[in-house]
Order: sequence, then C-alpha cells, then structure tokens
Amino acid sequence: AIRNLFQRPLFFRLMVRQVLEIGIRSFPLTAISSFAIGVVLSMHSIHLLKKFGAVHYVAAAVGLSVVKELGPVITALMVAGRSGSGISAELGSMRVTRQIDALQVLAVNPMKYLVVTRILACMIAIPILTAFADLIGMAGGMLMGVTQGGISPDLYMDITFQFVQLNDLIPGLLKGVFFGLLVGVVSTHGGFRAKGGTTGVGLATTRTVVVNFLMIFISDVFLTQAFIVVFGG
Repeated sequence: AIRNLFQRPLFFRLMVRQVLEIGIRSFPLTAISSFAIGVVLSMHSIHLLKKFGAVHYVAAAVGLSVVKELGPVITALMVAGRSGSGISAELGSMRVTRQIDALQVLAVNPMKYLVVTRILACMIAIPILTAFADLIGMAGGMLMGVTQGGISPDLYMDITFQFVQLNDLIPGLLKGVFFGLLVGVVSTHGGFRAKGGTTGVGLATTRTVVVNFLMIFISDVFLTQAFIVVFGG
C-alpha cells in the first residue's frame, strides 16, 4: 500500500468521499465522548485543586490533558470502533464474494482503489476530528469550571490560552495522523484477510477492532515519550 501512495491514478474523489464518510460516522461519538471526558476530568480537578486553593488552574489541567492525550486517543478509539470496523467488514465482504477479484479482472488495482484511499482518508479525518474533540473536551471542562468551580468564563479562557501553547497542540494532531495510519492499515488488512463466508467476515471485524484498540494504546506510549523529547513536554 505504501508503494502505491503516490502512483496514478490517485482516486482523489473516492478519498474525499471516504474522509467525509469517516468524519460523519465518527463525529457524534467523538463529540459525546470528548465532552463527557472534559466534564469528568474537570470535576475531579476541581475537587483536588480546591484543597490547595488553586481551583482556577482546572483550566490548565483540563486543556493540557485534552489536547496532549485524551483528544487524539479518544478520537482514534471512536474511529477505530465505528469506521474501522466498517472498513474491515466492507472489504471482508468484498473479499469473500470475490468482488476484489472482479476489480483485478477490470484492470483496477484493488490495493490502490480500496486500501490506499481508505488509509489516506483515516490519516486526514482523525486529525480533523481530534481538533474538534479538543475544543469540545475543553468546552465540557469549562462548563464544570464555571458552574461548579465558580470560575468566570473570561478567567477560564485566559488561563487556558496562557497554558495551552502551539507546542502543546502539534503533538496531539501528529498523533492523530499516526493513529489514522494505524487504523487504516489494520482495518484494511483485516478486511483483505477475511475468509470463510459471513462468519469469517464477522471474526475479521471483531479482530480488527481489538487489534486497533491495543495498537492505539501501545503506540501512544512511545509517541508520548518521543514528543516529550522533541517538544519538551
């Protein structure tokens, strides 16, 4: 698939359609999850920081936690569970019904047409969804900070912008790109390897979701360490 990335034809319209499909499918789940995480994180932070008389720093705690870690990870998990499983099931169904063989007969490269377009779509969609997840997660934190922490909205936003810098945003978006590559590769690979009829497609889809989740968590450990070294925190 990597060898075919920049070879013609590029199937640009198909890739754009895949980006929109992944985004539309995954946005509601990502938005709800991010908002809930922001609310819960803010509630815990308020409870802890009140003991030290520093409750206004909940804005920094929530903002940095969301943009550096929770935003990209939650987004990747939602896309893997929603769209990744769909990709695997779709390609698996095409495999067992020999539609992929039919593409080869028509002189269409199935790796380019089915795999590369979906991998690139995941690499584009997840960072975009991550940016929305960051905003929604911080909005959830702000809601709790204002209503339960007694922080004014202006002060909450001032502290957020004071502590959340560009160097904090970039690692999360880069994680989104890598997670997109990971989800795309694992999902398409799982679908292409499906065999054994509808039962095999179901097993391949389940296996794809499990592997995606594990790989996201494992890779996040190494990415976080690398970004701490490169971006300094």
